[in-house]
Amino acid sequence: MDVIRTRETGDVALVTLDRPERRNALTRQALDELADAIDAASAPVLCLDGAGSAFCAGADLDTVDTLDADGAREFARRGQAVADALATYDGATVAAIDGAARGGGVELALACDVRVCTERSTFAESGVTLGLFGAWGGTGRLVETVGKSAAMDLSLSGRVLDTDEAAQIGLVSRVVEDPETVAHEIAANDHDAVRAIKGLLADPADRERQQERERETFAALVEARAQKRKD
Repeated sequence: MDVIRTRETGDVALVTLDRPERRNALTRQALDELADAIDAASAPVLCLDGAGSAFCAGADLDTVDTLDADGAREFARRGQAVADALATYDGATVAAIDGAARGGGVELALACDVRVCTERSTFAESGVTLGLFGAWGGTGRLVETVGKSAAMDLSLSGRVLDTDEAAQIGLVSRVVEDPETVAHEIAANDHDAVRAIKGLLADPADRERQQERERETFAALVEARAQKRKD
């Protein structure tokens, strides 16, 4: 069953994570479908949101708990590829967050050009509470977005942020009633100018080495988690 829905409204491609019964947690299939949806989109603005009460709970733990080290590396690589596809999309990308964003959900949001949320949204880098961490490019993008001190605090504590704190540290840029309207606001501008501005503001740093380190560390932690479950 498809877990990614896509529809175009005007100049906005709305890509929805549609697995509400699992808080839109992402399996291998879901990551592949999301990659395909991003690749197929051609609208000047791509808006990513989640169905139900959550934006995205991150990686599906039922999937993670079936992985060996090689599988963990590949799963991390898939997630990194999706995040990179959002970051390099030929147009603006908006994370429209309405509800909980956890782990990989925060990472996908970080890969978007603009992150906006509703008052009921919450955020956490919760991997540390499970013996894991976000391995979809988040270790680099979180520092770039909120600074090293806040990134360390969030990643090492796993604590939950409300919208006020998320806006205060720059994790989101706005708190709005309907996040999708921000995508349409951007799409109303000159499309060539939007692309040009994104190209100038985007971080040009090469993340290849950082992502390799993420995959290797994630694989080691998945193995350690599996051993702890056996003991």
